[in-house]
Amino acid sequence: MPLRVFNTLGRKTEDFVPLNPPRVGMYVCGPTVYGHSHLGHAKSYVSFDAILRWLRFSGFEVNYVQNITDVGHLTDDADEGEDKIIAEARRRGLHPMAVVELFMRSYFDDMDALNILRPDISPRASGHIPEQIECVRKLLEKGCAYEVNGSVYFDVQSFSKYGRLSGRDVSELEAGARVEVNQEKKHPADFALWKRAEPGHIMRWPSPWGEGFPGWHLECSVMSQKYIGETLDIHGGGIENQFPHHECEIAQGECATGKQFCRYWLHNNMVTLNGQKMGKSLGNAISLKQLFYEGHPLLEKTFEPVVIRHFILTSHYRAPLDFSNEALRGAESGSYKLRDAARELSQAAAAAPAKPRADAIRAALEQTEKSFAEAMNEDFNTAAAIATVFEFARQTGTWIREGAGREDLTAADLLMRRLTQDALGLKWPETPAAAQSRLNDVMQILVDLRNEARRNKNFQLSDQIRARLTALGIELRDLPEGTKWTGL
Repeated sequence: MPLRVFNTLGRKTEDFVPLNPPRVGMYVCGPTVYGHSHLGHAKSYVSFDAILRWLRFSGFEVNYVQNITDVGHLTDDADEGEDKIIAEARRRGLHPMAVVELFMRSYFDDMDALNILRPDISPRASGHIPEQIECVRKLLEKGCAYEVNGSVYFDVQSFSKYGRLSGRDVSELEAGARVEVNQEKKHPADFALWKRAEPGHIMRWPSPWGEGFPGWHLECSVMSQKYIGETLDIHGGGIENQFPHHECEIAQGECATGKQFCRYWLHNNMVTLNGQKMGKSLGNAISLKQLFYEGHPLLEKTFEPVVIRHFILTSHYRAPLDFSNEALRGAESGSYKLRDAARELSQAAAAAPAKPRADAIRAALEQTEKSFAEAMNEDFNTAAAIATVFEFARQTGTWIREGAGREDLTAADLLMRRLTQDALGLKWPETPAAAQSRLNDVMQILVDLRNEARRNKNFQLSDQIRARLTALGIELRDLPEGTKWTGL
């Protein structure tokens, strides 16, 4: 079946047809690097990593661009307030670019931990000032912008399509509805392309309109078109950026070139806590470093990055993801079960005897691959794709117990790796052989003690051992061939 995506621009699911197949130009809004990445960032970038992986898995040649915003993102999206990076720099007593370097490195460390593929290009806004100035010049020449006291604003009334992406009506955007009225603007919805730098403003560059800095919205339009072309195939980002950020990108990009800025707009939903968005500005964010290593008051424990990735992929990228310790524990249990099934399959394939291929297993492998593809081709439904993998893991366990041959199990192992690691990016840390051997010995002692307690009818001790292991995420299974354990 063809790949179908939900295009926010038309608010409907459409067949995905890139401009120049098999090449795909994909741009995703990157972070503003003034703090450590949090769970909300993970939701966005894991979601778009799954999209990227599936596009490449399906044979598309993707040029993936994701920016780093290191200047111009003000504390209010309506061109007011202070630059977020400068505010953090002052709080820390650092130069703004030192803050940028600190949190940019932190961001990539966290994304690497989540097994998120690095972008092909990661342009920084401060490194593209000449291109942004040139874009402003074009917009002024075309009558789509105006200059006031060293600042340049986009005239939204010059672009009849403004509001199409978000469904906003420009005439309904009343002055003072969101912030105090900026008297420099002709219309309250007009937005800054270039802001004059007030005295003492550190991040500033010379321009035809005086020293200043670029507007946040302008940066993404210029950098995406520089590295992908005048028309993008895919533009991704969080649903909270749909307005005004993405709306403004369209206006700038299309007025500057006269061409469609982007063909498919994909927006991920947010992480919520009790129905409220999680975010740094709301004071309820959990940084990924707290989630992985340090702990947080909202957390019962820390979780491996692969568990967080699993947690995110069990929801659709367009659906909100509600945080709870119970949900994280469920994701942890599910991730470990899948890991154990994958490891058991690899070990069984290596040890299985040679036998003729079984038609039933061959058909099951084909059906699994088909079901997985159908899920991902329907707007990247990772939740349904993971459900398919779990059913496949159940089948492989049956084949192992029934004594399937080496060739069948090897084919199953290869498919399991392709679906879990290549397509979904679920890469579990390898346990060192020596540590694994010691762990097996320790677990065997506990299993032997429990079995001895059961033989002596000391069920209280037997149940206590099992319950305490269960609390640690370790499951004991009493099978005809003996007690087996999973979970580490």
